[in-house]
Amino acid sequence: MSRTKVHVIPHTHWDREWYFTTSRSKVYLVKHVKEVLDALENGDGFKYYLLDAQGSLLDDYTRWCPEDEERIRRLVSDKRLMTGPWYTQTDQLVISGESMVRNLYYGMETAQKYGHAMKVGYVPDAFGQSAQMPQIYQEFGIRHFLFWRGVADNTNPKTEFLWKGSDGSQVFAVQMPFGYYYGGNIPEEAGELEAYLDSQIGALEEKASTRHVYFPNGFDQAPIRLNLPELIRTFNELDPEREYVMNEPERFLEEIEKDSNDLPVLEGELMEAKHMRIHKSIFSTRADLKQQNNEIEHLIVNTLEPVLSISHALGHEYPHYIVKDIWKLLFENAAHDSIGGCNSDTTNRDVAFRYKQARDIAENVLELHKRLIASKIKQEETFAFTIFNTLPYPRKGVTEIDAYLPEGSFVIRDTNGQQLLYTITEKVEQTDYVLGQHIDLNPSKKVYLPERVFRAKLLVELQEVPAMGYTQIIFDFSATGDTTVERSNGKHIENEFYSIAVQENGALSITDKISGRVYSDQMVFEENGDDGDSYNYSPPERDLTVSSLGADVETITSKSTVSEELSLRIKLKVPYDLNERSAAGTSAELPLQASVSLRKGERLIRFSVDVDNRVLSHRLRVLFDTGIASKLSIADQPFGVIARPTTLEEVKVWEREQWTEKPITIEAMQSYVALNDGSHGVAVMTEGVREYEVIGHEHDTIALTLFRTFGYMGKENLLYRPGRASGEKIVETPDAQLLGELTFTFALHVHESGFDEAGIAQAAKEYLTPLSSYQLSDFLNGRLIFAFRDEERIFEQNYSLLSFSKDSNVILSAFKKAEHSDGYIVRVFNPYLEKNATAHITYSESAHYELVSLDERSKGETLVSSDTEGAQLPELQHCKLLTVLVTPELN
Repeated sequence: MSRTKVHVIPHTHWDREWYFTTSRSKVYLVKHVKEVLDALENGDGFKYYLLDAQGSLLDDYTRWCPEDEERIRRLVSDKRLMTGPWYTQTDQLVISGESMVRNLYYGMETAQKYGHAMKVGYVPDAFGQSAQMPQIYQEFGIRHFLFWRGVADNTNPKTEFLWKGSDGSQVFAVQMPFGYYYGGNIPEEAGELEAYLDSQIGALEEKASTRHVYFPNGFDQAPIRLNLPELIRTFNELDPEREYVMNEPERFLEEIEKDSNDLPVLEGELMEAKHMRIHKSIFSTRADLKQQNNEIEHLIVNTLEPVLSISHALGHEYPHYIVKDIWKLLFENAAHDSIGGCNSDTTNRDVAFRYKQARDIAENVLELHKRLIASKIKQEETFAFTIFNTLPYPRKGVTEIDAYLPEGSFVIRDTNGQQLLYTITEKVEQTDYVLGQHIDLNPSKKVYLPERVFRAKLLVELQEVPAMGYTQIIFDFSATGDTTVERSNGKHIENEFYSIAVQENGALSITDKISGRVYSDQMVFEENGDDGDSYNYSPPERDLTVSSLGADVETITSKSTVSEELSLRIKLKVPYDLNERSAAGTSAELPLQASVSLRKGERLIRFSVDVDNRVLSHRLRVLFDTGIASKLSIADQPFGVIARPTTLEEVKVWEREQWTEKPITIEAMQSYVALNDGSHGVAVMTEGVREYEVIGHEHDTIALTLFRTFGYMGKENLLYRPGRASGEKIVETPDAQLLGELTFTFALHVHESGFDEAGIAQAAKEYLTPLSSYQLSDFLNGRLIFAFRDEERIFEQNYSLLSFSKDSNVILSAFKKAEHSDGYIVRVFNPYLEKNATAHITYSESAHYELVSLDERSKGETLVSSDTEGAQLPELQHCKLLTVLVTPELN
């Protein structure tokens, strides 16, 4: 082998926030970037600098230093100041696939704005790598992957390999085996420097399979080493056996790939923690923030963007820049520390505020565009509600709507005049508030003003809502409807599919009425101690586990024509803190209120749990015993599904081999986890925390994490993570104890089939994509929702923009207006373990269908040129995604 070529990469890893806030980080970023610009422009031999591959850093800088934008453009265009492809250094397991895609899209767009986007999947510090990233990278034209965490020498002893994703896509991968900070501290005394180079570079050479090694010079918020060019000249003088050059990742990867051959292929997730921590149980850290992230992601992708697309197709402007701002707020929170929740309390309050901003903007732009549509629908009735369906096939069933109603009974009818069953679940008078907000823009117009107004929630059984479109339902106060709700202290509810009863021990017995199969001991709450910190769950040395089995339970049932609900009040006697837990004391109380509901005609069992958290440093999970002994769990991952082992062989050797963390089977999901034996199965779906574990002697019980709490950012010598603290051990985090009221929602799906035949992904998508509604009534016009002028009524009462064929079996991931063309982006993926998937897309008018990549570049393949028959998508194999640009033909 020729002499080693040491590629010295000057860089910084710039966390936008951590134990410090974003404000502090940005202030210091200004100082740092100014020094980098000066060094690149004036420093002798300072050729390159890697600004952590986050385009957001340049946006942050130019917002405060716009006078330097042209300097930055020159350096980025010359590929000397490297940025992109990310907007922020995102997590890959907790956030959604669409969030990762948009992060790369806007990150590359931002970098290109300054002159060049680095085509490297640079991930220096994310806590593990998703199995779908090779496909995502390839779709963005990224062939190279440079990272640190997730691979150990028992899997691959060298730093170079080919990484194969779930769908079969591959990228050329190079690991920074000792971290991104490995060359951050270089001594300058000649005697010390020789020994340093021999040790540091020698260790890299042992890991390398070529003559090239990657030597990163930098660390967290590292100042630029102004004399680095001089040091490199000294390296070459002191160490003639090696060649030292300053470089940047793109050029380095091109060189090393040319010298690589016969590389091993690693497949799937990269989640090994032998030599570097991956903080696997961070999935449930700060459950309150994780919930907000997940809810807003679902709101944007499942409801907001489709409604905005429908609105655009009907003639309204698509608010691209508003949507981009919402996403960028989420990207700030998606960075690995921010979404991890492994921050100071002060920083996490900033994270929470950004979620509030994102939700507020999203909900209000959604409300505006639903109103823009509803105000133009041909409507004679005072109480007409527009119902929106944002999935590509017609839907029906019981859905919840909000309404302002006058006093009195009524019936609800659809546009065909068919009477719809409903019940009122909440009703609060708000007469003075609502009518006091009313404004008469045209006093000459007679407007109906009710004598009394009630804010209400209703469950309504809808018959059919058009695909990717809307319909209307009418409230008729001239007729009398049946809204009877029977309440009792009963212990049993049922619908067409399930019969649910409370057992003597307080758990649920669920009978599948179709098969007759009975599932006992369901919805068992398990509370235990958490001696961990913001990075890792870890049990105390002396733990006490408290189960809801046998606890005192009070029950109430509520039954109507459209739903039945079972409410359970449970009080668990638990330890107050870790000290009491170690002594097996239970002086504290953990009150739970769980509601279990069945809707008419629905296969899901819906759960909502309210917890009054009054105790410290503990974890609460809910358990579902499936009775299915399982070697594998099945969960969704970004754009697909993944099967994971329920036991790990590494557990036998991790202490002997001195792993940095204990290998655990606490795993991440996107929306569901399932166990299946080929003939029947059970799936748990979540709207909140995306963490699960399969437990039990037979590995037959799904444990869904609701929350975990702790008191310090970092702690030392945990049972699950020996040695040093990961975070700052002196930073207390009282907010992370999550004291107070907490609410969690999830669902259960029981099926008599193999996994692929059960349609779990579609059921989860529907669960997370509720039908939404809008009430257009003149008496509400005013300050309550801002005053609107009257619009010409030109839209029909039923509308469908886009639909999939009835036999389609793909899952819609995104439907949105294209960023820089007149068309619409339709993104789908194969949700099955073994089956291929396909679909036929039909746009409402004549359209052009073209395959594009994730960055919306044409792939040069047109599916249909111009007709109204739609387009047949290519067959999608396991975990494949596909993006189609649908462009309406001009008349």
